[in-house]
Amino acid sequence: MQVHTTLGPGLLESAYKECLQYKIRQACLHVEKEKTMPLIFEEIKLECGYRIDLLVENKVVIEIKSVEALNDVHLAQTLTYMKLGNYKLGLLINFNVAHLRNGIKRVINGTL
Repeated sequence: MQVHTTLGPGLLESAYKECLQYKIRQACLHVEKEKTMPLIFEEIKLECGYRIDLLVENKVVIEIKSVEALNDVHLAQTLTYMKLGNYKLGLLINFNVAHLRNGIKRVINGTL
């Protein structure tokens, strides 16, 4: 909330990602930025370029957006990262809203 309150809507996703990572680290939590996620198909491991925006405490996937509105493709992306990493909790956050509470979607075991 503090990142959005300070910066407001309208910036690039990368700005919010950096600032949110900084605030998470300030809270003494482990956070990885742009964690790579390989795709395993049968016997081969594919480095397809999947990257989780932020992974907190190796448990929570945070996918950051700065778009007019979240849509199904954004949810599908978050769900894919959760499935590939076997993570149970995700947050899909759109910073391009007037009030951040309207831009946060919690995803648990593949559901909103």
